[in-house]
Parts: sequence; structure tokens; C-alpha cells
Amino acid sequence: MSRPNTHALTSVLVANRGEIACRVMRTAKAIGLTTVAVHSATDRDARHVREADIAVDLGGSKAADSYLQIDKLIAAAKRSGAQGIHPGYGFLSENAKFARAVEQAGLIFLGPPVSAIDAMGSKSAAKTLMETAGVPLVPGYHGEAQDAQTFRDAAARIGYPVLLKATAGGGGKGMKVVERDEDLADALASAQREAQSSFGDSRMLVEKYVLKPRHVEIQVFADQYGHCLYLNERDCSIQRRHQKVVEEAPAPGLSAELRRAMGEAAVRAAQAIGYVGAGTVEFLLDARGEFFFMEMNTRLQVEHPVTEAITGLDLVAWQIRVAQGEPLPITQAQVPLNGHAIEVRLYAEDPANDFLPATGTLQVYRESAAGPGRRVDSGVTEGAEVSPFYDPMLGKLIAWGEDREQARLRLLAMLDEFAIGGLRTNLAFLRRIIAHPAFAACELDTGFIPRYQAELLPPAEGLSDEFWAVAAEAYRHGTSNTVRTDDPHSSWSSTNGLRLGLPNEVELKLSCAGETRTVTLSAPSTDVTLQGEQLTLKHNGLRRQTLAIRRGDTLYLRWQGELHAITAFDPIAAVDANHTHQGGLSAPMNGSIVRVLVEVGQPVEAGTPLVVLEAMKMEHSIRANQAGTVSALYCAEGEMVSEGTVLVELTEI
Repeated sequence: MSRPNTHALTSVLVANRGEIACRVMRTAKAIGLTTVAVHSATDRDARHVREADIAVDLGGSKAADSYLQIDKLIAAAKRSGAQGIHPGYGFLSENAKFARAVEQAGLIFLGPPVSAIDAMGSKSAAKTLMETAGVPLVPGYHGEAQDAQTFRDAAARIGYPVLLKATAGGGGKGMKVVERDEDLADALASAQREAQSSFGDSRMLVEKYVLKPRHVEIQVFADQYGHCLYLNERDCSIQRRHQKVVEEAPAPGLSAELRRAMGEAAVRAAQAIGYVGAGTVEFLLDARGEFFFMEMNTRLQVEHPVTEAITGLDLVAWQIRVAQGEPLPITQAQVPLNGHAIEVRLYAEDPANDFLPATGTLQVYRESAAGPGRRVDSGVTEGAEVSPFYDPMLGKLIAWGEDREQARLRLLAMLDEFAIGGLRTNLAFLRRIIAHPAFAACELDTGFIPRYQAELLPPAEGLSDEFWAVAAEAYRHGTSNTVRTDDPHSSWSSTNGLRLGLPNEVELKLSCAGETRTVTLSAPSTDVTLQGEQLTLKHNGLRRQTLAIRRGDTLYLRWQGELHAITAFDPIAAVDANHTHQGGLSAPMNGSIVRVLVEVGQPVEAGTPLVVLEAMKMEHSIRANQAGTVSALYCAEGEMVSEGTVLVELTEI
């Protein structure tokens, strides 16, 4: 079934932010369209705003006050003269109410018809439709009743463990694995709050949690005339917190027959609902080659670049052309499949601390060098602030090769070149995954990260003597050595360690990663030189270079693949920083308090949830680290708090 042809576009508004907004605008500009960005008050200086031809301020800070405000988005399009709206992904990209409002305003929605979003945008509705069509489903409940008892009964019937999922969204938001009946009520309430916050819809479904599956998805594309193609598949099995971390195309180990069977099933699903545009049908694939329908995402996916890499197609350009009434330019038999591509998602988060999101300033941000088979899609620049209001993804690194191993090695090189300083990221964690022998051997399933956690998340090791020696030399090189400015030739105008009648030495007391070390340096060594931001080291006849960047009093030094922040140790500041309330539990990140679960005077056991903090669209429970009594509360529901703020004080029993 086709939709009426639409008028030609000359300008497009991107109703999103970050890397996807930048990526959509890149293609829009390349084909001659005027680009319009929208932004919250927090994002007024963001990269996507600077790169747009026109920008409209939506106000507010949280997504609920800006990017999720349909009326504001429509008004922004009208004010800017945009004729079409691209929803990106996340936010309102799968919201039928938004798509309907765009069309009613006389604008072109660069996405599927409202009817398709209604049918497939809800995970529950999609599963019902697929069940009717005879597509295999994972056992579960996806009905209208949303009370806790209904979910408890369904979970008992299905059998634990079960997976709670928001019907209106994805990306791990509103998703919880529940192992026991007694944990279900709290998990359901938390998942509903996350879903409401992220998608404006708290409805949930529950399904059997399948152990050791692969997550394989099919990229489909349809035009307004009933033609639909599948553009091969992607393996997205490596995940943390039910959110994809690594994606690749094609999926390793799939036979041509299985690829065709999954692709044709995906096309049938899309055609059954009159689909138009880019969409993704997601399947669970077991070791026997059987696949089960999970959901259909009625939007462009985060991982679409790997499909573009192996097909040579620009999917955003296809979206724009199809929305204007153009037919698909190729047939199924003409869909290319060239080489292999792997993508990793770069997040501001702390893998060593249960992947908690990180906030702060990107003091250092250096992307991998461009080149054949190398692509970086990002939405930030050096100096940008990463706030607690939005998803913590900074960007994506995509490598293509003639085969999987070439793509893997190229991606490793890109990860080695990337440098980020000022906040915690998963950069080193990503490198460990891509370098892991099991990944190289295509051992892919959703349990990959937990299974190899010891190697992927090793305990922090002490920094070596060699590191401290190099760090001290680099720090000295990076420090202005002028003390006396009126006579630069004076012996007193240098901090080179000259002491009359004594050895030519200087002591530096440095701090890095919670460690401190006093290093004694003699005259500046010719084995360590710093030119610009390149530190050259000579040792045992070997010469190597590494990155050394000074930002104020902090030196960022790349050492053994990681960027370390080195500062001069200030004992007074250290005492002040460590002076907190006795027994106090602090916020692990910037965020807002959504629930206070205890009262002053209440006794609690170790592990008892005390406060629920929302940051970057996810909820995090602050739990008692010991048995005790709540002696003080320093927060209230709805309050914004900064990282390190003491929230609750416990007195040990």
C-alpha cells in the first residue's frame, strides 16, 4: 500500500541531539537541504547546534521539558521554515502521536506511517501481530493489564528468570532482569518510572529471559509503492545492561539460507503493516539456528553505519528520497554485501563501577584519524559538558575491512588513537572486548561480557615506577619554568633544580588515579622530550612517542593505551576532599532524586535501598553499605544533586 507523493524538501528539522543529529544533518547538507537543529537550554552550545544552518531553542533542561515536547517541535519547524522533520532515534522517534502531529501540521515526517508505528512501535502490539501471523515468539505476557499481580502471575507461568521491557522504547531503558518473585514488584516499579521518563509511556511486557542467545537484526527498507528490501543483517549480541555495545555486519557464521530466511521474514512483517522507510526487525537466534521475533524498531538504528559500510548505501539519503515519493533505487538481488564492518559505542560511563554514567567536561577529546575503512560518528567536541539529562553516548567508531579480521584490527588501531580526558569513559573497556581472543574467534552471544568479566574489567593495578618517572619528566616539561620574569638569564629564573653547592635535583609530588608518588629528578633528561603534545621517549635504543596534553594544572599522559590524568599533589586539598560526614553515602553522579525510601531514625540492613537517583535516563539505587540507623537525610525527591554530594548519613549499630 502506498502513501500519496509528497512535495520536494528544501529544509529539514532534526528533532534530536548529539551524534545522530550531526549524522542526519551531514547527509541533508550533502544533498542540498537547509538543516535546522533544536536544543534545550543545556545544549545551547552543543555540536549539533553549531553545525546546523538554523537552531531553535526549546528551553528547559530535561528531555521532558524540551526534546519530548511535541508542540514545541512543531512550532520550531514552522518558525524555521522546515518542511520536514527527521526524528533521529530515541526520544519521539517511535511515537505515533508525534508522527501524527507532524503530518497534521502539513509537514513531512521522515519515518514510517503512523499506522506502522501504532502496529510495531509498541512491543506488545507487535508481538500480538506476529503471533497472529505465525511468527515464533519468546514465551511471555504482553497484554493491557499493567498491575503487579498480573505480571507476577505471568512470571510464575513463564518461569524465572524473566525480562521486563518497556513496550514503547528500547536502548535498555525500562528494562530489568528479575531472578526471583520477591524482586519483581520493585523491579517493575523502577522499570515503569524509567519508561515514563524516557518515552512518556510506562506500559510494560514480560517475557522469558532466554539464556545464551544471539541478537541478530535485519535492516529493512520500504518505499511508498509496496516495495520492500532487506539490507542484510547485523549481530548486536555483545551488550551490557541490555544495551548494545558492539555491532557488526554481516553476522558471523550465518549461512546464506539462514540470512535469506530471516530477511524474508522481516520483509513479510514490514509489508504486513504497510511499512515505509527504514526499520529494523530484531530476532533472538539460538545455537540451533532457530530465530524468534523480539520487536520491530520503526526508525533508523544507532548501528546503521555498519550496514552502510557493507552496502555502500546512505540510509539517511534513502529516508529523505522515499519521504519525497521516490521509489527504491535497487532490487533485492542488487543489494550489495561487501566485506565486514564493526562498530563500538563510546559512552561516558565507569565500567569499573557497574557502568554508572559519568558527567563532566571533556578536557581532552581527540578522535581517530580519518581514512579508508574508518568512520567516527560523534556529537561532542573538546570542552563540551556531558550533562546528567541525556543518554551518555558520546559517539561511535566504525571500521570496515575486506574481512572481519581486517575490520577488527583497524578498529583496534582507531581505539588506540582515540583520547578522552576529564571524565570516565568505556574506551579501554571497548578495546579489551575487540582485542579479546573470544571476540576474534566470533564467540558471540548476549552473555559475552559477564562470561569474560574478569578479563574485560580487571582490577586496577598500581602504576609502575617507569610510569611515575616518565610522568614526572612530562609534567616538568609541561610546566612553565619561568619564575623570575625581570631577568630571564638569572639562575633564579628557572625551576631546573639548580641549588648552589648541592646536587642539581628537583622533587615533584604527583597524584594519579588515587595514588601519590614523590619523584626526584635531576637535570632535564634528553631521553624524554616534549614537542607540542607529542612526548618522545628513548630507552635501550628504542624510541617511541605518546600523547601528553596539558590542561591547566593537569597533565593527560597516554600510557599503555590509557589516558592518565596527573596533577601536583596538594595535601591540604586532599584533606578537604576526604573530609565527609562519617558514615555518609554520596551521589555517584550528577542527577535528580526520584525516590527517598527511608526516614531519619529508621534501622536498615546492609544492601537496603535508601535513595533512587535518576541520571541519563536510567535509575540507580543508593544502598546501605552496612547495617545501621539513618541519622540524617540531605536530599528530597525532585532535587538535583551533584556527584559527591552526601545524600544519607548512617550511624553504625
